Amino acid sequence: MKTVLILGAGRSSSALISYLLNEATRQEWRVMVGDLSVQAAAERLEGSPVGRALRFDAGEERASREAIAQADVVISLLPAMLHPVIARYCLQEGKHLLTASYISPEMKALHPEALGKGLLFLNECGLDPGIDHMSAMQVIDRIKVNGGELTSFESFTGGVIAPDTDIDNPWRYKFTWNPRNVVMAGQSTARYLHDGQYKYIPYQQLFKRITAVHVPGYGAYEGYANRDSLGYRETYGLEGVRTLLRGTLRKEGFCSAWDVLVQLGCCDDTYVMHGVEDLTHRAFIDAFLESDAGVSVEEKLMRRFALAPQGAELTRLQWSGLLEEQPVGLATGTPAQILEHILSKKWALHPADKDFIVMWHRFGYTQGGVKRTIQASLVATGEDSVRTAMAKTVGLPLAIAARLLLEGKIAARGVLIPIAPEFYNPILAELSTLGITLAEEEA
Repeated sequence: MKTVLILGAGRSSSALISYLLNEATRQEWRVMVGDLSVQAAAERLEGSPVGRALRFDAGEERASREAIAQADVVISLLPAMLHPVIARYCLQEGKHLLTASYISPEMKALHPEALGKGLLFLNECGLDPGIDHMSAMQVIDRIKVNGGELTSFESFTGGVIAPDTDIDNPWRYKFTWNPRNVVMAGQSTARYLHDGQYKYIPYQQLFKRITAVHVPGYGAYEGYANRDSLGYRETYGLEGVRTLLRGTLRKEGFCSAWDVLVQLGCCDDTYVMHGVEDLTHRAFIDAFLESDAGVSVEEKLMRRFALAPQGAELTRLQWSGLLEEQPVGLATGTPAQILEHILSKKWALHPADKDFIVMWHRFGYTQGGVKRTIQASLVATGEDSVRTAMAKTVGLPLAIAARLLLEGKIAARGVLIPIAPEFYNPILAELSTLGITLAEEEA
């Protein structure tokens, strides 16, 4: 009996586990879910007779290896820093490993050993990274096969909230992923290529230098640059391209309001603030403004950032509760930790909330001396706060890859990402049957 071991029963695991339980029932496989909380693992299995919940702690080597030894394929949804640990256990036990995380240098260094043992360590097979790679490479390879030459590639992906969710929310955003990652986003200088020039955006400018994106049928969005776009020239085979930019997508208006928090220093995680137990939301914001007892916090913000009294930025800050006299509710914390805690009070998904995934690519190329452009977009909507679009788009590519591997339909081995047709064609084809499809427009 073939067995899949899924490590981690968090918010991104629901669609993955559901898919594999269905396959296990159909193909007489077994699904094991390991988590620090056996109860959380059991809840994800929903009493399935082909499932088994177990406690899993990556720091306990013997027990971890015993669990991994029972599996044919291991899927890790654990924090990315633990993937190299799991990978070494998989090498010792001779098991395949799949993750949705970026390949780290430690993981990449395992390629020769994985290849030598005939193992596949597939990484970046989720949403972003994952579906973005696969959908981009499918179009890029098609352009090349048809004799086109790529001149530019831009790609943005984001998780926001569905148009009919929390309609009074001016940010059009809630935490659909790790809140800390949202607060800490972009704190390294972004690097990209524009019209043959290397460009750099320091953190202080990141949310000012944005790209306007129109998604057909869904309106105006804006993208800010990811940390490093340049590494994808070689990955995507775009060595001759003159523009290359990858980034994160948000609804129009998000970035200018978020930039106020960045410029204030609210996203700083390098020091602990004093007197946190006595802070209110309003006092937290005021702590970063000039001292002037006769001027309100709103007036200070308007003066410092040239904001309009009823403007979009101030409206968003007020809606988030950042200017209320409500206790923060923490005993200690860095500015970033305090901001995350405050925002979580308004930005947490409610049970009936639906999240929304938006992905957008733009390919510039020449064919027969004619300049052409392809714009492609993908959207996905969650069902509720558990069966989220984020869980679907992160988990389903991993689940499909695991099924293909167990069925002997993937021959590639070593430490890889899914940029070859062997991966992207069957995975994207099945995602399309599940309602996750890239729509293209050519000009």
